[in-house]
Amino acid sequence: MHFSREKTLASISNGLLSFPITDFDSQGRFDRESYQGRLKWFVSHEISAVFVAGGTGEFFSLSLEDFRDVVTTAVETIGGQLPIIASAGQSVEQAKAQAKIAEEAGADGILLMPPYLTECPQDGLVEYARAVCDSTSLNVIYYNRGNGIMDAAAVKQLADACPNLIGLKDGKGDIQALNKIVKTVGDRLAYIGGVPTAEIFAEAYLSIGVNTYSSAVFNFVPDMASTFYKALRAGEHKTVEKITREFFIPFVDLRDRKKGYAVSLIKLGADIIGKPAGKVRAPLVMPDASERDQLVELIEIAKQY
Repeated sequence: MHFSREKTLASISNGLLSFPITDFDSQGRFDRESYQGRLKWFVSHEISAVFVAGGTGEFFSLSLEDFRDVVTTAVETIGGQLPIIASAGQSVEQAKAQAKIAEEAGADGILLMPPYLTECPQDGLVEYARAVCDSTSLNVIYYNRGNGIMDAAAVKQLADACPNLIGLKDGKGDIQALNKIVKTVGDRLAYIGGVPTAEIFAEAYLSIGVNTYSSAVFNFVPDMASTFYKALRAGEHKTVEKITREFFIPFVDLRDRKKGYAVSLIKLGADIIGKPAGKVRAPLVMPDASERDQLVELIEIAKQY
């Protein structure tokens, strides 16, 4: 771990957060060299933290060996430059194993994903997250998404019980529920916008004090992603409205054509700009030729910014 709790907390509270895709070779295996190049390219831009092996990085499709390789490569390549947050989740024991790997590799924190599949009561979610928090010295950010959504009371209970819990990432987009959490828990935690294509929610997030979000499109239009974030924070509403109308709304329409495209389109975009990372792993699929053409057009629009 290169960064203190305070510095990691500051990094995830303000500034654009990046979630790199995971590089696979033509056989679908982790491509370390390609991934190293991607990470170096990422940190050459204005970002405040790097979340590796996350949702955009196909965490759900990585073996434990893959996960170890991804996190170790990230720390060896860019450790100490920006906080590196790895992922953990699925079951308590799986998440503990992933947190241990991340800790041994030298990561600065973990993003705790929801449990696998089953419906979860609020007290069970608190127990799940607390067990993982208690197993590691790393900073923990809880991902409120899918079947792992905690209400305000549960988040407060977890925050009170776990000193190393430093943040909550919203993956649902229910602004009323998130606002209740923010107002109940207050500045005890940092709050991150984390719905797919989070920029489409950025103005709503900012209105309740959520200052940052995860940008998946940063993987292929980093300059526009940075311009949008700076305009948002500076109150430049015309720029935010223009980019939203010209790029993000058409992108979301394209994304919603097929489940999983929130990740698949990002890999396609990286390929289009000359930074390929291979194909997504099943059960995701790559977009077709006509969808590629549409994404090419959107990338051309993004180049204006």
